[in-house]
Amino acid sequence: MTVPSASAGRAPRRLFSARGLVLAIVMVVMLGGWMAGGDLLDLPVMADDPTTPGESPTTPPPPIQTPTWDTTTSGSVSFAFVGDITFGRARQRPPRGSGTIFDRVRGALQADITMGNLETAIGNMGASKCSPGSTSCYTFVAHPDAAQALADAGFDIMTVANNHSRDAGESGVLSTQRFLKEAGVKWTGNPGQITYIDVEEEGIRVGFLGFAPYWSVANALDIQNAKKMVAQAKKNADLVVVFFHLGAEGTGSQHVRPGTEHAFGENRGDPMAFSRAVIDSGADLVVGSGPHVLRGMQWYKGKLIAYSLGNFSGFNTLSHSGALGVSAILHVTLDKKGQFVVGSVTPVVMVSPGFPRIDPKGTAINSMSRLSQQDFGGKGAVSLARNGTINPPK
Repeated sequence: MTVPSASAGRAPRRLFSARGLVLAIVMVVMLGGWMAGGDLLDLPVMADDPTTPGESPTTPPPPIQTPTWDTTTSGSVSFAFVGDITFGRARQRPPRGSGTIFDRVRGALQADITMGNLETAIGNMGASKCSPGSTSCYTFVAHPDAAQALADAGFDIMTVANNHSRDAGESGVLSTQRFLKEAGVKWTGNPGQITYIDVEEEGIRVGFLGFAPYWSVANALDIQNAKKMVAQAKKNADLVVVFFHLGAEGTGSQHVRPGTEHAFGENRGDPMAFSRAVIDSGADLVVGSGPHVLRGMQWYKGKLIAYSLGNFSGFNTLSHSGALGVSAILHVTLDKKGQFVVGSVTPVVMVSPGFPRIDPKGTAINSMSRLSQQDFGGKGAVSLARNGTINPPK
């Protein structure tokens, strides 16, 4: 269904003028197929702030880019994106509430519109996906306060196109929607769904679509239908943003290669073909999650594709071991015509028991720079400055 822009929802925030953005040991259990969720789960590690995993510069890095605003550029919209978000199993939550998960990253989440992948159901119901006594099936059902935690952290819209949003069945889907609506957070990603948000100060409407390789959500395997949906959104909005949940999973899946990817016996789609198809049909920005690790970024026809932003939060669920614990907050500002204005990457590390923290070592910046050059090279690779600033396309 097409979801109209609703005045009852929380209005997009403006920071200052909001007109531009310059801005530990774990056991990893591999789960099989859709029933197992196809995710990399983590057994809790009782460590507070372990050493940042992954790479670090050979020389001390410059200060990390933090969100600031260009007060001279009008007619633009700033976005902030993160990857996969879970809140725990069986309505678990931290002792002081789900909102504490985001306490140390709130400042970096601020933008006109902030979006992430909600890889869980929300509500008081029990899980329904797993059969009784199953030892290889995992479900994510968040405490009801998770929706307000997202709103308080700055999230305006979530994609529910993934393999865990229906972990509590259809009643869980309705429950999730009810709590998100009450919190003023919009969603997208159901079959045929396009969600619109108006940035009224700039007179710009943005259409959001979410896709994953399953028929229970907007199916990314049906590229022709995805193209039709994007074209429809473009007729009704100034800008179109597509968020996908695609690709193979795990530390061996950081590289993007042409062709179909698989995980746990499932067809997980062709991220490159999908991204190019939706841009050809009118998408102005494409953001991905699913592999649970960072991937590189690419320019295609002047449009930015971020193939995976990794695990953002995974309270007692998603692994934070090595590369699985490295993620990023992607900041992008587009003008009304969909042209890139400015952008940056804020590096994040997920620490036990699955909380995001700003990473002063800049691990994500180094990784995304390297992966972008290795996978796309030449004019296609997105180039990052050492402080995380995204250099414009050539």
